[in-house]
Amino acid sequence: MTEFIPPGTQFTTLPPAFPMKRGGALHDARVAYETWGTLNAARDNAVLVLTGLSPDAHAAANAGNPAEGWWEAMLGPGKAIDSDRWFVICVNSLGSCKGSTGPASINPRTGDLYRLDFPELSVEDGADAALHVVHALGIERLACVIGNSMGGMTALALLLRHPGVARTHMNISGAAHALPFSIAIRSLQREAIRLDPKWNHGRYDEANYPESGMRMARKLGVITYRSALEWDGRFGRVRLDSDRRDDEDPFGLEFEVESYLEGHARRFVRRFDPNCYLYLSRSMDWFDLGESFGGDTDAGLAQIRVDRALAIGVRTDILFPLQQQQQVADGLRAGGIDAQFLPLDSPQGHDAFLVDIERFDPAVRNFLNTL
Repeated sequence: MTEFIPPGTQFTTLPPAFPMKRGGALHDARVAYETWGTLNAARDNAVLVLTGLSPDAHAAANAGNPAEGWWEAMLGPGKAIDSDRWFVICVNSLGSCKGSTGPASINPRTGDLYRLDFPELSVEDGADAALHVVHALGIERLACVIGNSMGGMTALALLLRHPGVARTHMNISGAAHALPFSIAIRSLQREAIRLDPKWNHGRYDEANYPESGMRMARKLGVITYRSALEWDGRFGRVRLDSDRRDDEDPFGLEFEVESYLEGHARRFVRRFDPNCYLYLSRSMDWFDLGESFGGDTDAGLAQIRVDRALAIGVRTDILFPLQQQQQVADGLRAGGIDAQFLPLDSPQGHDAFLVDIERFDPAVRNFLNTL
């Protein structure tokens, strides 16, 4: 398999032997990132964006790549994350296949792909790698760390492990640990990939690729990214036109919602490496900010030190449910931080921060405007 690196991607090289939380080290590894705006003379206007599982570092169009990014509506001149004011950095997660070193990268010690020889990956490893990008850019303290979904986990790990790295924090549909429902869903996704015979214990190639397993994994994910309210309002029980059905398969696609999931999955499967998916997914399940505090997640949150924080959640989110953002705000507040919790009424579930810009724009803009 090959990596999928957007044009204009920049790279920071990690230390020659980058230590991993669960043991082992990466050698000659790198982290991919992109930037927007200008770092001021005081170097105090930097905002770090940490992503969910699958996005690359291309959050919005910039000089290096004019193509639309995954958070285009939120980042840029005059937008909620205003690149006329802020120097914005978006980092691709360590372990991904979008430029940062991961299972789809070449292992310099063997000359072959890492595949399952990649060390066990933790969210904390991604946090430490992101910090190297920040320091490589000459920034000692960030104005804000913004984490979305898995990036919300990474942001909390960064703030706990590296006190003083940021003045403020915005946690968007994130969490301080994984809940059983989310773990169960991700476990099924990984099982779908591993049970595909073409996965072959991680030794697949373009000609023998676990497409069925990846399709099923992606469909499961997409179902949890939106809400039942969204699915009902968008598709209802509308059936496919007769010329779009496969009448030779009596159990084939019949409803519009099935066709949508199939199309979405097929667009994804060849654009993300299956082994990277497995590693990143498992890292989320392992994450618990309270791991070093006897499993007391609130105690971990109370140790974080920033000036202000905002946790934003969505009432219809079933993957990172609202009580998890409430926990983040409450835990930070218990540690003496000015932390606010903002529940939003979007019908679009976990993916709302990507699509419901009407609700998220004011929330993000207002917080950053007060800094």
